[in-house]
Amino acid sequence: MLALADCNNFYASCERVFQPQLEGKPILVLSNNDGCVIARSNEAKALGIKMGVPVFQVKTLIEQHNIQLFSSNFTLYGDLSKRVMSTIQQEVKAMEVYSIDEAFMDFSGEGTPLEKGIALKQKVKQYTGIPISIGIAPTKTLCKVAGLIAKKHTSSGVFVLQSPDLIQRDLKWLPVEELWGVGRRHARMLKSVGIQSAYDLCCADDSWIKRRLSVVGLRMVKELRGTPCFPLEKNASRKKNICTSRSFSKAITSLEELKEAVSNYTSNCAYKLRKQKSCATRIS
Repeated sequence: MLALADCNNFYASCERVFQPQLEGKPILVLSNNDGCVIARSNEAKALGIKMGVPVFQVKTLIEQHNIQLFSSNFTLYGDLSKRVMSTIQQEVKAMEVYSIDEAFMDFSGEGTPLEKGIALKQKVKQYTGIPISIGIAPTKTLCKVAGLIAKKHTSSGVFVLQSPDLIQRDLKWLPVEELWGVGRRHARMLKSVGIQSAYDLCCADDSWIKRRLSVVGLRMVKELRGTPCFPLEKNASRKKNICTSRSFSKAITSLEELKEAVSNYTSNCAYKLRKQKSCATRIS
């Protein structure tokens, strides 16, 4: 069995670690120049605020509901992510850090998966202050489905998706656009031919899936059917592109200010390059 740990509203949760009085209150985290919303607490989502919306468009809601605003602090988020991953690593045989707020884990031979998941969730919360949800299933793609259910439809925040009947029931409920790896363009194409749910996609012909969604899409569908196709990657692959990108909060008119910023961000990129023991063939 595999499992997926997913930090709940990660950036907002990081801010709450240091301001616990904001628990239960709406929070928005803004982009580097404080222009757009890049993270929302559940309370802010319930007010109808969409991801990526410009702040000025929701100014009235912010004032009406006293929504707390935070400028993004990626150094803080990276540090708390490392603490979460380190805490998880102590409790599992193997893990793959998938993103800043997600990790796949090997749950095989770990006793009762549900009890293991609940205990791990409690430990991460106690050690780091970050709430997580855990989806447990036989494949990575089904773990993603289980994680969605754990986050939105359980009180424990942990869900095991294992029996064929349960898998079939939940795939019939899951809209195809919410599947891992299905983007907007593919979702529109699938819906145009009558494929509305994840279960509908599982019932499609393999050759048709490969032709429309590529071999990667076919592997994803096979994982939905219970056949593992994406192994746990215990060693993170090296990045092929490294980017440090920031926006200025005001107009820059001094060449010296620009040089200072570019030098600083170039240094950050070089640090990341050295850390993964790589060389660069091009800098832009």
